[in-house]
Amino acid sequence: MLGRLNHVAIAVPDLARGTEVYRSMLGATVSAPQAEPAHGVTVVFVELPNTKIELLEPLGDASPIKAFLEKNPAGGIHHVCYEVADILAARDHLKAQGARVLGDGNPKTGAHGKPVLFLHPKDFCGTLVELEQA
Repeated sequence: MLGRLNHVAIAVPDLARGTEVYRSMLGATVSAPQAEPAHGVTVVFVELPNTKIELLEPLGDASPIKAFLEKNPAGGIHHVCYEVADILAARDHLKAQGARVLGDGNPKTGAHGKPVLFLHPKDFCGTLVELEQA
C-alpha cells in the first residue's frame, strides 16, 4: 500500500530561522512560505534528491503545531508522510485493521494540492503518519 516517502515534517518555532538554517548551513533549496489555513500551519519545503523536508510553524492560535511546540519548544520531528495510490482505499483498509484516522476521516487538500489524511500516532509506533494521494 505504501509508496515513497514524500516528506518528513519538522515543527519549528520560527519558520524564517529554520529556513535560513537549511539554506545557509546546509546549502539547501527551500521553497517560499505557504500558508495552509485548513491545517493551521505555514510551511516551506526543503528539496532533497529523494524526498523533502517540510518545516512548519503554527498559523493562528488553534494550530495543532502550537501545542506540539509548547511541549517541544526547540521544535522537532512532527510527522512522516507516505504516498499511497488510492487514499480512500488506504483509509478503508486501515480502518478495517483498527487504525484511527484523525479528524472526520475524510481527506483534506494538503500543501501539494493533493488529498491527505492523518493517522493516530498511537497506532503507528508513536509516530503521526500523513498519507498523501500519489
